[in-house]
Amino acid sequence: MTTPTAPLGARPVCRIGYGALQLERLHDRRDEAVVLLRRAVELGVDHVDTAEFYGFGFANDVIREALRPEDDVLVVTKVGADPNPGGHLPLRLAQRPEQLRASVEDNLRSLGVDRLAVVNLRRLDTGPGLRPEGDQIIDLDDQLAVMTALRDEGKIGEIGLSSVTLDGLRRALPAGVVCVQNAYSLVSRDDEDLLRLCAAEGIAWVPFFPLGGAFPGLPKATDEPAVHAVAESLDVTPSQVGLAWLLHHSPNVLLIPGTADLAHLEANVAVGEITLDAATLATLDGIRSRSNDVPIG
Repeated sequence: MTTPTAPLGARPVCRIGYGALQLERLHDRRDEAVVLLRRAVELGVDHVDTAEFYGFGFANDVIREALRPEDDVLVVTKVGADPNPGGHLPLRLAQRPEQLRASVEDNLRSLGVDRLAVVNLRRLDTGPGLRPEGDQIIDLDDQLAVMTALRDEGKIGEIGLSSVTLDGLRRALPAGVVCVQNAYSLVSRDDEDLLRLCAAEGIAWVPFFPLGGAFPGLPKATDEPAVHAVAESLDVTPSQVGLAWLLHHSPNVLLIPGTADLAHLEANVAVGEITLDAATLATLDGIRSRSNDVPIG
């Protein structure tokens, strides 16, 4: 199965990748996790998104076992948080420069590589999730300084940003940013100006929570009657419609939907074959956008 491609930094990747967060659901079925990732590669996935704090290192371990050099898969990881086993939340903030460096080293070890192709600096300035407090409130310039130093040392290939504001991206552009990961979906389009800036600068837009509904009370694309009507007319699922809208909305969008289920994986990859005509896009564009900028923790 083939899907269209778009640039992520120095190389083109299939516009539908795989987010490894859900691999932790297979923690007690490691063989199934490996099979799932191998199937993703067979389906043409060549962009996998991960982090050391996904499953307390389990996702990275599976990626190290499942992926082979000849697969030529671009593995993108992130720093800014660390695993927190036994905590109220499964991760703790790690925003300080020395913590960012340590997190890069942790990802290098768990992935078994000498260089991380792309590393996203996860800021906490926008979107649903934690907000920094105390010594975790760090100026972006200080963080970019250590990220660019790691790049100069050859430990990082390229730098991305996550949960960043429009002003933050503008400040970071001189450092060379290849992708932005923010919470964004059909029903939560707060970052339209940020998306447009990314498109103009050739920066990949990699939305997380691409169907919304990350936390209770937040809007979900699959709850929209118009989404269900389009899905019925095309004989696809509402989730596929929500993902297909993202691909049609801007050419620099790359998707990283996650799943622990083989059938769901195949349905996600099949989104690349869905065509939405102008009338359908107009119907979906007319759905009201609601903010998802909700702190938790």
